[in-house]
Amino acid sequence: MTGTLYLIPVPLGPVSPQDNLHPNILATIRPLTHFVVEQAKSARAFLKAAGTDLPLQELQLDELNEHTKTDALDRLLAPLRAGHNVGLLSEAGCPAVADPGANLVALAQQENIRVVPLVGPSSPLLALMASGLNGQRFAFLGYLPAKEVDRNKALRELETDSRKHKQTQLFIETPYRNRAMFDAILQTCQPASRLCVATDLTLPGESIQTRTIAQWKKQTPPEIERRPTVFLLLA
Repeated sequence: MTGTLYLIPVPLGPVSPQDNLHPNILATIRPLTHFVVEQAKSARAFLKAAGTDLPLQELQLDELNEHTKTDALDRLLAPLRAGHNVGLLSEAGCPAVADPGANLVALAQQENIRVVPLVGPSSPLLALMASGLNGQRFAFLGYLPAKEVDRNKALRELETDSRKHKQTQLFIETPYRNRAMFDAILQTCQPASRLCVATDLTLPGESIQTRTIAQWKKQTPPEIERRPTVFLLLA
């Protein structure tokens, strides 16, 4: 029999998993001996804090990130095929959402390997819940293009789609480019469109503010530089 692939949530910042995750989640993590992780160093720090039945040096940690070649995915499934349960971790939040772990989950599904998502913090969902925007119809778009021309074009298109379908558009940016993204939204989108900026979710400095574009232009910009942020737009 094949093993089970557990999708393990990780706190969104420097918060202890003991304080941030349900005890049942921690109990699922502890007996696992095989993990697929985005970065081994940070994964070891998380697993040490969460607690494992075996010493960290006896655990098998295989990396899956943006540098992993497609043909390496098959090797990552080997422990599952051999009957071992495997934990999949991203750097923060829930794996397989805007995360390279999605490729492993897709392959596991193709082979009918059991995939079990564990409950934990998801920044897009938390932001949507607190935004006051349309939670009935929404789309998570991940990262928008980095180049200014392409980014502005994408913003105009997603605002048009939002207006047409009455759909909340969620997207993220590399933290050091947050301010550039915020400025681009204010310059590109219509005054009546509503923008929510959700920063440091679940952390002590958490800030979630929804304003129209016109209102944002009249107030001091939020402090979002180099802080994990989700942007939500509803035209």
